Amino acid sequence: MKMFNTVFRTETSCRKALLSTTIYITLYIIFSLISAVTVFLNLLVIISISHFKQLHTTTNLLILSLAVSDLLVGLIVIPVMTVAIMEPCWGFGEYFCVFQIYIAFLCASLSLGNLVLISIDRYVAVCDPLLYHSKITITRMMCCIFITWCCCIIYRAAIIKDIVNVQVPSQCLKECFIVEGITWGNIIDLVITMVVPCSVIITLYLKIFVVARSQARKVFSKEAASVSGVKTVQANKSERKAAKTLSIVVINYLICWIPFLFSFFLFFNSFINPIIYAFFYPWFKVTAKRILTLNF
Repeated sequence: MKMFNTVFRTETSCRKALLSTTIYITLYIIFSLISAVTVFLNLLVIISISHFKQLHTTTNLLILSLAVSDLLVGLIVIPVMTVAIMEPCWGFGEYFCVFQIYIAFLCASLSLGNLVLISIDRYVAVCDPLLYHSKITITRMMCCIFITWCCCIIYRAAIIKDIVNVQVPSQCLKECFIVEGITWGNIIDLVITMVVPCSVIITLYLKIFVVARSQARKVFSKEAASVSGVKTVQANKSERKAAKTLSIVVINYLICWIPFLFSFFLFFNSFINPIIYAFFYPWFKVTAKRILTLNF
């Protein structure tokens, strides 16, 4: 993640708000709506996959895990960051200053960890479809998701003390903000939590697209004319469509995170992800309608 130290300090006076009342209220409304919609849409995804047994597939388990991390962003990260950005003073204390940074980093790691698993899942599905269901099972996927969450939680908790520098001078008024800095620990953390996962994701999707293009050419070959050949082609088309949809999720993540590390905009991908599902997954449209109409 971006190299920084979190500083919790006090000043003799608070930062003066430079925004007019109209802009101040408007921004609060916009950020609040983003937070509310993010929570609402990701809850729909979570309830859909959790409730309807026909959606209990390995790929959907990954989407469920990603939706839970996105829900945490909408529920905790966006509201707290909104207050931190908009208000002239930090009034939540030094411990919550550290905690909100920890949650933000944790959600980032969870999202990227889920996207790595999604990339592996799609790679096996597209590049080795005949063995996909034997290699990628529900039990194995649940274990992978559980391990990913545990690793992210433990890793972030272990290094938070090394990358957070909390300073509490003697004055009463408080401020919580980020001060950038470069240390070997921060560089190593950046490589582990961003460079390596993103490299894995990009490499796997490049291989997926090469294989998908090769399979698309076979559609027009004579081999696809047989019944078994048609079934194989149809299965591959389905897997390629899923890979295409989830690649959009990955691209959305990279666009939101890489250029804007630890700015407010980076959490916008948690708002966009369920919208992508709504456009590209028919099951989400159907289940969302049933949930909203209480037709379970």
